[in-house]
Amino acid sequence: MTIELFIPCFLDQLYPATAFNTVKVLEKAGCTVNYNPEQTCCGQPAFNAGFWDDAKTVGSKFLNDFHEDSVIVSPSASCTGMVRNYYNDLFTNTTSHNKCRNIQSNIYELSDFLVNILQVDYFGAELEGRAVYHDSCAGLRECKIKDEPRQLLSKVLGLEMVDLKNNETCCGFGGTFAVKFDAIATAMAQQKVDNALAAKADYIISTDASCLLHLQGYIDKNNLPIKTIHIADVLANGWGNV
Repeated sequence: MTIELFIPCFLDQLYPATAFNTVKVLEKAGCTVNYNPEQTCCGQPAFNAGFWDDAKTVGSKFLNDFHEDSVIVSPSASCTGMVRNYYNDLFTNTTSHNKCRNIQSNIYELSDFLVNILQVDYFGAELEGRAVYHDSCAGLRECKIKDEPRQLLSKVLGLEMVDLKNNETCCGFGGTFAVKFDAIATAMAQQKVDNALAAKADYIISTDASCLLHLQGYIDKNNLPIKTIHIADVLANGWGNV
């Protein structure tokens, strides 16, 4: 299958290795990956801040950067959820209405695409340790992803997955929420990390780098013995032993 890859600005600027690992995983799953270097942002930051005109401008560029008849895959439930759910508020009954609807029906978060579309869940990945999976708000509520990441992680050699208490509770990032309400966001991160430590986890894994950045910031500040890691990085790890 030939797919178009959407790498959100967040990953492009802060986690480029995760973007490259996404390509590796998709290619190993048998996909031909096309990447348009002109792509930028889906418009979510402006949309969430209430600047809908600016979000529409950025969103219009997104619609023009991708083909409406192509399958689009992204290693971000947050940005995938933005396009799927909130572009309705920006483009309903506009000249972009039909193209928007087609793109909305063709965009997938990475784990959703691998498990439900390609039906591939084994990549020969290896990662030694004990881990918990963090359900991001966007993954769980906007993209309806829950079992898919866990199915993929269950096939990683050497990785023991354990339950995370209150795993459906927000980590506190919430985009600008973590900036405007830093004390609340920090307390929420502390609760999430404390629960992971109580489970004796070495890793916190998620589909969203934004959540992981927030949690890793709390971990680093407090010198805690745990690490965050994106699911794409897990699936691309340890292939040399296959």
